[in-house]
Amino acid sequence: MDFQELASVMRRLALEAGDLIMQIYDAPDFEVKTKSDDSPVTEADEAADAHISAGLRAAFPGVTLVTEEQSESHDQSADTFLIVDPLDGTKEFIKRRGEFTVNIAYVKEGVPVRGVVYAPAKGRLFYTDAEGHSVEESGEHARETVGETRSLAVTQPDNNALMVVASKSHRDQATDDYIGKYRVRDMTSAGSSLKFCLVAAGEADIYPRLGRTMEWDTAAGDAVLRGSGGKMVRFDDHTVFTYGKAGFENPFFIAYAPGVDLHRA
Repeated sequence: MDFQELASVMRRLALEAGDLIMQIYDAPDFEVKTKSDDSPVTEADEAADAHISAGLRAAFPGVTLVTEEQSESHDQSADTFLIVDPLDGTKEFIKRRGEFTVNIAYVKEGVPVRGVVYAPAKGRLFYTDAEGHSVEESGEHARETVGETRSLAVTQPDNNALMVVASKSHRDQATDDYIGKYRVRDMTSAGSSLKFCLVAAGEADIYPRLGRTMEWDTAAGDAVLRGSGGKMVRFDDHTVFTYGKAGFENPFFIAYAPGVDLHRA
């Protein structure tokens, strides 16, 4: 894989998909349908999926592609693949909260080694560069020219005063009970894969998820987190989190800055 080309293509496609999403988001109304698993899907999900899929297939024709909107047609047998959630946080999109993202990642041998997370309504763009280091890009986000970037690095956490980020739409008592085992300085909520990026950017120390997620929900954010020095482990036994699982379903997990004392909980 040419990682320079990969970084460029993923960044451009995420930005272009963001444009398509915002055109629909800013419209007076848009159609919402229900998928077979009872989750919502909008025309923005479908438009972004079609655009990103076409772009990735054209650029990397020999690489397996998995996307949320086409997942039922995939028979996962590869451990190296591109994986896409064209609109992560559809519920946030429908409620017009703005905390939704475009996620594109490249998984190699079960590990998300490159990824991009773009929050078009918030104007925040996070990605791994060609070397695998995570950055946030500011400015106009021109399609063909990279703007000013800053390197991302996780915090050196204080276990007596942790900053926690949790899901906005999927918060439950089990999550609150787990968070209650730590000494927490403050807590914030965020939608979609932005939670990973807040940890990667040093704006939070830990993000626990005790609920159902799929690999396309987490791969890009996980890649950005790893590229900033962060870690993601299974909730049950704290082993390394991997991708390419049957059915693409994730176990519960913890994303965090190294130094957080997981054993305290």
